[in-house]
Amino acid sequence: MEQFFPLILLVLAFALLIVLPARQRKKMAANAQKLQESLSVGTPVMLTSGLHGTVAGFGEGTVDIEIAPGVVATFARPAVMEVRTPDGAVLDAQAGEVVPPRDERTGLVDGDGDPTERRA
Repeated sequence: MEQFFPLILLVLAFALLIVLPARQRKKMAANAQKLQESLSVGTPVMLTSGLHGTVAGFGEGTVDIEIAPGVVATFARPAVMEVRTPDGAVLDAQAGEVVPPRDERTGLVDGDGDPTERRA
């Protein structure tokens, strides 16, 4: 039995270093695809650069974002990181979940670094 111990360790290392990250990448890709499919003209979004805007149109592999009234810029579709909703919640592509608005989260940290409690 002791002769199989190194083999078992190698199999476990393979699973931890190869298989599990591959599953996570697949899950993140599915979430990103779901986010891309949810885009429509007029949807407020945030890009990976932190730029906020509204979807104005689509091209092949691109999305036109209105970043100010009358100012439209074209970005690659994967640059869209999250879809923002009118109530302040966001659909996060990486987490694959809707995150509540900032003022509804608990354990926030205020400007001086001290945790603040949720206000009623």
